[in-house]
Amino acid sequence: MTTINIAIAGSTGRMGRMLVETVMGSADARLVAALEQAGNPQIGRDAGELAGAPCGVSISGDVEKALKGCDVLIDFTRPEGTLAHLAACRRLGVGMVIGTTGFSEAQKQTIAEAARDIAIVFSPNMAAGVNVTFKLAEIAAKILGDEYDVEIIEAHHRHKVDAPSGTALKFGEVVAKALNRDLAKTAVHGREGVTGERDAKTIGFHAIRGGDIVGEHTVMFAGPGERVEVTVRSGSRLTYAAGAVRAAKFLATKKSGLFDMFDVLGLR
Repeated sequence: MTTINIAIAGSTGRMGRMLVETVMGSADARLVAALEQAGNPQIGRDAGELAGAPCGVSISGDVEKALKGCDVLIDFTRPEGTLAHLAACRRLGVGMVIGTTGFSEAQKQTIAEAARDIAIVFSPNMAAGVNVTFKLAEIAAKILGDEYDVEIIEAHHRHKVDAPSGTALKFGEVVAKALNRDLAKTAVHGREGVTGERDAKTIGFHAIRGGDIVGEHTVMFAGPGERVEVTVRSGSRLTYAAGAVRAAKFLATKKSGLFDMFDVLGLR
């Protein structure tokens, strides 16, 4: 059994702590580095302490030093931080699992360019169940077609900074592709006032923010006489962390290339 050496960015955040715990509990993965922004008060502390069990890996703000000896960096931070980490990984030949959302199209292109030199899994949601639901939404869209109106409703905790969620946008991309539509031209984000009759080609997005909701997504296909809803609800960040570690292991045999969770899970 090959053991993969993993580094985690944003290791003191909610997602970071879950990733540390998941890697520590994996038989064929080893936590070798935990990163935080320079000046973070947790730098120097044992990364495992925040996850409930010391692991002997100190939290570091020195990206270049921390990544030496790593096979893969898992990053669920913010776009600017992720891109800085991406540049370091590209210089050092370290693979990346990117779960960060909120990238611009230009930033996504930067990730694609880096994949010429290193292997990257880039997905707005790493959970296996969510990715299976992407596939179900794709199948439903292809079968139901233009006779059914599409609305995407998502809910997250009050601390989430972007809307719609990256996962909701991915659902939109999947459905738009299945229906041969340009999402940039057909997406409608919320409605207010006298909006007029619904354009049958639009794909609606609605974002809910409140409390400690981990993540809920519903794709509604509303047609004549019936409504089909494909829903996935995440009760714990563990599903995201488990998927991210699975993605890191997938990269163990890859030298370069841009992949997503459909590749990891064999859903193509």
